[in-house]
Amino acid sequence: MSENRMHPKVAAFKEFINKHPKLRQEIRKNGRSWQEYYEKWVLLGEDDPMWEQFHSESDDKKSDEKTEGKSELFSQLLKLTENVDIDKVQKNVQQLSGTIGTIQEMLSQYQENKNPKQPRQNDPFSMFRD
Repeated sequence: MSENRMHPKVAAFKEFINKHPKLRQEIRKNGRSWQEYYEKWVLLGEDDPMWEQFHSESDDKKSDEKTEGKSELFSQLLKLTENVDIDKVQKNVQQLSGTIGTIQEMLSQYQENKNPKQPRQNDPFSMFRD
C-alpha cells in the first residue's frame, strides 16, 4: 500500500514514530511487533504517560542520574583506596599464595596415598622387570 492510500490513523502513527526515534529503537531492540505498539497508541493516545519514556528529555535525565551515580561510586572507591597500605596487601597476597601451595601439596600427597602403585601380581614375569 503506498503512502497516498494509507489510512489516516496509520499515517498519524507513522508521524508519531518519526517524532519518537527512541520508540523505534525500542521496538527493534525488544523484537515486539509494530502492531502491538500501534494498538497501544490507538487505545491510549499520544499524550499517555507511557510514551514519556521515549522522549529525549527523559532519557537525558536518566543518563545524567546514571552519570552522577557512577561518579559517586568512583569517588567512594578512591576514598577507600587512599587508606590502603600496598605493602600489607602484597604481604597478604604472598601469604595466601603460600597457603594455596601448601594445600595443593597436601592434596597431591593424599591422592598418592589413596592410590599407591601396586606391583602387578597376575603377571608372572613381573619379578624380572626393572
